[in-house]
Amino acid sequence: MTASYDFLDTSPVIPVIAIEAIEHAVPLAEALVAGGIVNLEVTLRTQHGLDAIRLINEQVPGANVGVGTVCSAAEFDAAVEAGASFVVSPGQSDELFERALLTDVPFLAGAVTATEVMAAKSRGFNILKFFPAGTSGGAAAIKAFAGPFADIQFVPTGGIKPENAQEYLSLSNVRAVGGSWLTPGDLIKGGRWDEIEAIARQASSLNA
Repeated sequence: MTASYDFLDTSPVIPVIAIEAIEHAVPLAEALVAGGIVNLEVTLRTQHGLDAIRLINEQVPGANVGVGTVCSAAEFDAAVEAGASFVVSPGQSDELFERALLTDVPFLAGAVTATEVMAAKSRGFNILKFFPAGTSGGAAAIKAFAGPFADIQFVPTGGIKPENAQEYLSLSNVRAVGGSWLTPGDLIKGGRWDEIEAIARQASSLNA
């Protein structure tokens, strides 16, 4: 495995994106990138996930588009084939670890317990998704992990909002945060891309 996670240093926030209509993919990505948010996690929660990744890769310069909600090796392969530059899972499995180890694609496996952190670490992964953060102890839990797992870093998502994002980002073992607040459904449906750009600009000013 030769994956590089340096991309996490380019933006403090990774928007978690569910594309409900494929025509929204490109203008949404353009608005986020214009606001300074370049790492985009397009989830497989909808049928348009893979097509959205392809379109953003083709049409939005500066976007570093990855994929989220990956739960199987087949989904991992399909996402990479579509052009995903990083892969995120809500959890972890031997199947996913084995697939990731065969590639140079950064993989963020989910972990919220000491046992899960140890399992990921034993496979060589030391940058992990912490999900769902808000119901798994939040920033306090991640801070506590810094003691026994000094070499592990986290990208928490789930329940993170503008008002608490900085609390997470101030932790030494948090590399970036993920959140859906950057892509409100009503703004997307209304094509209010300037407002999404403004949200992204505010998010990009947070300090990791």
